[in-house]
Amino acid sequence: MGLDWSRIGTGDREPLLHPREIFAALTNRPWPYLRQEQGEVLEGWFQRRNDRDVVIKQNTGGGKTAAGLLIAQSTLNEGIGKAVYLAPDTYLVSQVREEARKLTLATCDDPKDMAFRSQQAILVTTFQKLINGMSVFGVVGDERERIDLGLVIVDDAHAALATTEGQFRLTIPTLHPAYAALLKMFSADLQHQSAKGWQDIQAGDYSAAVRIPFWSWADRQSEVMTLLHPYRKDNGFKFEWPLIAEDLKLCAATVTSRGVEIRPPCPPISIIPAFARATRRVYLTATLSDDSVLVTDLDADPKLVARPVTPGRASDLGDRMILAPIALNPSLDDEAVRVMAGQFAHGDRDGDWVADSPPINVVVLVPSDRAAEAWKPYTDRIHHVGQMAAVVAELKAGHVGLVVLVNKYDGIDLPRDACRLLILDGIPRPMDAVERREALALANSPARLAREVQRIEQGMGRGVRDSDDHCAVLLLGASLGVATSDPLYLSLFSPATRAQLGLSRDIADQIKGEGLDGIRAALGACLGRDPQWLERSRRVLAEVRYAETSLVRPEAVAAREAFDLASTGQTGAAAERLQRTMNELQDDALRGWLAEQKAAYLHLTDAGAAQRVLAGAVHDNGFVLKAAAGTPPEKIRAAAVQARAAAQFLGDTYEDGRLLVLGVRALLEQIVWDEERTNDAEAAWQRLGEHLGFTSTRPEKLYGTGPDNLWALTGDRHAVTELKTGCTTDTIVKKDLDQLGGSVRWDQEQHPGVDALAVMIHPSRALDPKAVAVPGMRVITPQNLDDLKTAVVAYAVALGDRPGRWKDEQAVAAQLNHHRLTAGALFQAYAKAPTAAGE
Repeated sequence: MGLDWSRIGTGDREPLLHPREIFAALTNRPWPYLRQEQGEVLEGWFQRRNDRDVVIKQNTGGGKTAAGLLIAQSTLNEGIGKAVYLAPDTYLVSQVREEARKLTLATCDDPKDMAFRSQQAILVTTFQKLINGMSVFGVVGDERERIDLGLVIVDDAHAALATTEGQFRLTIPTLHPAYAALLKMFSADLQHQSAKGWQDIQAGDYSAAVRIPFWSWADRQSEVMTLLHPYRKDNGFKFEWPLIAEDLKLCAATVTSRGVEIRPPCPPISIIPAFARATRRVYLTATLSDDSVLVTDLDADPKLVARPVTPGRASDLGDRMILAPIALNPSLDDEAVRVMAGQFAHGDRDGDWVADSPPINVVVLVPSDRAAEAWKPYTDRIHHVGQMAAVVAELKAGHVGLVVLVNKYDGIDLPRDACRLLILDGIPRPMDAVERREALALANSPARLAREVQRIEQGMGRGVRDSDDHCAVLLLGASLGVATSDPLYLSLFSPATRAQLGLSRDIADQIKGEGLDGIRAALGACLGRDPQWLERSRRVLAEVRYAETSLVRPEAVAAREAFDLASTGQTGAAAERLQRTMNELQDDALRGWLAEQKAAYLHLTDAGAAQRVLAGAVHDNGFVLKAAAGTPPEKIRAAAVQARAAAQFLGDTYEDGRLLVLGVRALLEQIVWDEERTNDAEAAWQRLGEHLGFTSTRPEKLYGTGPDNLWALTGDRHAVTELKTGCTTDTIVKKDLDQLGGSVRWDQEQHPGVDALAVMIHPSRALDPKAVAVPGMRVITPQNLDDLKTAVVAYAVALGDRPGRWKDEQAVAAQLNHHRLTAGALFQAYAKAPTAAGE
């Protein structure tokens, strides 16, 4: 007779709890043993399993998925409650479930599945399925059944945070009737904040973003609620409205030409009880050094977040060579690198650098469709987010060639031959209105740079998925060159990435100044698995240890605690909480930014005190909201000696000549003819003035009136500049000239007796037949701008060629004169008088 195995070897044994023991007991293990790194993080989690929040950090490809699934099974075996594994998207959900199938662990993807409800299977679903206003897990205030969870695992936690911020942001598009009603309700307030910004919104300018003053927004809450509440169940509202409605008065409402965005200071994550009250929350992350956003967005315990669980060593990362061509040779242009990338992808054997190597898959990450356009001659495959699953499968299946992926810097795996050469051509730009305001206000703040570095590091991690993998990485453009060279940026990368950047920098020093042949040779060493490269790559990683602590910025903790106080009605205490952290900050820009939020909380208990705080905040950060009484413009004074001011600025800004050249090129990269980047262009033009020794300001952004930019050329002469880098007309139209004329009058009113030179940066210098030129005006056209950029780069290269030369007033003066960049020569050399249409 047959044996009843269900009655054999079971006895009264307790279920296995330790994840390593669970793996050892699996009937069909997909591999004989857990990797050492997996075993170490599972041991670390098990010892801390009763901590409510645990961050697990491993290098990409370190086996986080299997570790997360074993943790989930352990929690089920312990009887803690239901277990949910959250992935960033449906494509990754399928990958996680496939991994679970190999491990013979039971999973499902439907929250109604009885195996999940009875704690017999791990639910694998998207983060968005849990975090939304119609969540099947229940939302505070609705009538749906609440699903209590014992464990929530958030995979690729930093990628999931983009979903969180999106779900807690209500966007009312321009065609929605509430958009026009809100603009009408707050038109006077918006115009007070920025007359030009208001006009730009009316004209459809993509980059314009003006916040509705918090006092107006809070004081008219009953009207706003009456307006928006009827739409609460409509598409476009129903997933976001329930998450923010209770905190509507605390939200920042920002108007753009594409919609009104309403967003709370921090996501009120407590409105999703399944997540907020879960017994255990585990965050699987890459080795990013700054985890502050887990506190602000997910209300994780900062003390627990600061103590991540990691393997003992960081040597489980595959080897990468990371090169920024422009940092090696400032004369190399991006187009030459694109040609080379096409050669690698298509097997062009014009040079002996390829020897007998077959063509490889080259993957290019770009932030926008406009950036993708430059790659069209070298690829016929440009893919967007919705197409990622198919293209990734195709790359994994075999040789494809050169593939461009638009605005996807995380959440995709490109192992082994799927990607041997990875190229980052730019970094994602802030997309929503609040982020655009923040990018403006915190442009050079370490708090802002940390987010930028995370995006870069996430992008660079796409092509190496385990310790046996390898990939070469090219970083195009000066901005990425700065990010991997500047000490401030470098300090924000993970230890393993810093080590690889250091090794790559040693290579870069040897081929510095060479052309593409030097870069080809270096890449060939990595891609061809040169034994000497392999030995050095593995040795440098073997010495790397994971950081024992994660960075959790004090302002992040303060922001979260202040919001939690304000959402319970304790707005005065919320303001005090922010102030305690502001007292300790050395970062003026960040202190001013937090003061704006402090004032918003304070307004709800003391409106007068709130206005006083806001009036003071402008001294730390000129890009915060303008107080109700306005901000009187400050008079500007020209430097006594242009060359002396330029030398002082350059000496204070740059540590060495290479960073000077990279910094200048990165600056000039921002001044582009792109309607989506006009704010970037205006900010860069302001910095350009400082590099040349002029006092340079942005009156329109600082005071809501005046020109885009004002340079004090001399004591009695100013350059009043309006930038039209987003303009597409082939003539200068009347309204633009009227604006320039108004800016000239503003400058003359603020600075009596000063000669105001009217300057317009415009695609054409031809006047519209109905337009009248401002007397004496000069126009900088695309050709003029290219010539100016060439001169400024040459100025920087000449100064950076010898140690300390950029700090020498006499050397700077000589270069300013040689390149016609002095106050008297610049606008004669690089600008022209307007012409009548048709000339």
